[in-house]
Amino acid sequence: MLRVEDQVVRHVKTGGGDVAYSVVGNGPALLIGGWWCSHLALNWEDPLFRAYLSGLASRFGVIRYDQPGRGMSGGGGAPLDLDGEIAVVTALIDALGLERVAVLGASSGAAVAAGLAARLPGRVHRLVLYGAFARGADIAPDSARQAMVHTISAHWGLGSRLLADVFVPGADSAERERFAQFQRLSATAEQAAGSLAATYDIDATEYLAAVTVPTTVLHRRQDRAVPFALGADVARRVRRATFVELHGEDHFPWRGDAAAVTGATLRGLGHPVPLRPVPPGPEAVTGREREILRLVSEGLTDTQIGERLTLSPHTVHRHIANARIKLGVRSRAAAAAAIRADRPDRMP
Repeated sequence: MLRVEDQVVRHVKTGGGDVAYSVVGNGPALLIGGWWCSHLALNWEDPLFRAYLSGLASRFGVIRYDQPGRGMSGGGGAPLDLDGEIAVVTALIDALGLERVAVLGASSGAAVAAGLAARLPGRVHRLVLYGAFARGADIAPDSARQAMVHTISAHWGLGSRLLADVFVPGADSAERERFAQFQRLSATAEQAAGSLAATYDIDATEYLAAVTVPTTVLHRRQDRAVPFALGADVARRVRRATFVELHGEDHFPWRGDAAAVTGATLRGLGHPVPLRPVPPGPEAVTGREREILRLVSEGLTDTQIGERLTLSPHTVHRHIANARIKLGVRSRAAAAAAIRADRPDRMP
């Protein structure tokens, strides 16, 4: 697995401003589009994030970047619109001297990835879109979008917690608070509100229709942040796209069954991998899953655990199933035992 010290952040000047970027791994270039709220260094401190990137970096030289004025990139001001960010990313790959690049676009970064593939079909040879949407306005009703932007602008502490509930629904309270803090460290209230508003303004329909490179669209069935139907809609808009349904509710690919996301991504990028990847291990088990497994070890049923944690029995069952996949075991009892044997001090 990649270590914290394996990442070196560099900077390049573009017409859109200073861009911080990093490259990890070896092999052909794989560009990952920026998130609406990202920070190269802070993201890298998350072991789940590094584990996810490690799977991709085993086959590719993985390039990540922060938008100008965001994360570790210099500058400031209003967030870039879709065309502005496409121009910045084009300048970045030019500066790196990349003639051919595969592109992975996730969440709002999917629109940028699609635009890059549509504009540079001779240089972008593979495209994978995860948790994608064609129009930001389709993510939620107008009233809900306005309310979220207003809350973030007026009370970033509360807004960051609301976003944590959406982005990391499987996390326990401590994990959600850590993610809320990460967001506040990554951006000011003004930056976060502006970035989210810009996300809601995205319209990538023309770019998606113009994509001609081999494209795979991945989406988790219970994604809380971007509804599954929007991912299916993206796949319909891209000619001859392959649509892959994944299980889980987490929006971030490095949470939940991250191994399944990595495997599907690598297959979409032209690297055949087993349909059942090697389990990621105990470190990939979330705090909520550990909490549930502790109650499993006490002999509680799904219904009893649900009553204790205010969850439905179905949600409890799904958490246990996700943990079993990560641990590579067949029973709930074995999953609970594996976690206790791993590090008992990490149990809630």
